[in-house]
Amino acid sequence: MNIQQLYELCLSKKGVTEHFPFNDDALVFKVGGKMFCLTSLQEWENGTPSLNLKCDPEKALELRAEYEAVKPGFHMSKIHWNTIDFNCDISDKKMIELINHSYELVFTSLSKKNQNDILEIEN
Repeated sequence: MNIQQLYELCLSKKGVTEHFPFNDDALVFKVGGKMFCLTSLQEWENGTPSLNLKCDPEKALELRAEYEAVKPGFHMSKIHWNTIDFNCDISDKKMIELINHSYELVFTSLSKKNQNDILEIEN
């Protein structure tokens, strides 16, 4: 997966917007105003890309035990966020699954009104 594929995948999801809330390096994807994916553009340029993704706490522990690439979220809640390195032992297919999981966790945490508003806008 490259940065363009990540960008297209995230923006293809309902209600997703992109932001640079911290600086001009940290690209953040949000749904309903809540972050589900964060990455450093500089890391992509340096060939060491990673993502911060929200994760179910039990699943986060399982992933950290199974994959070298999965670590507690850098500068994030270590319980609910993972930092996942590309170019390690995570396949693109698994990375897409984890991005989808993060999106779904955040989307389902939104109020029903916000969820319905997003779904209505996209239809």
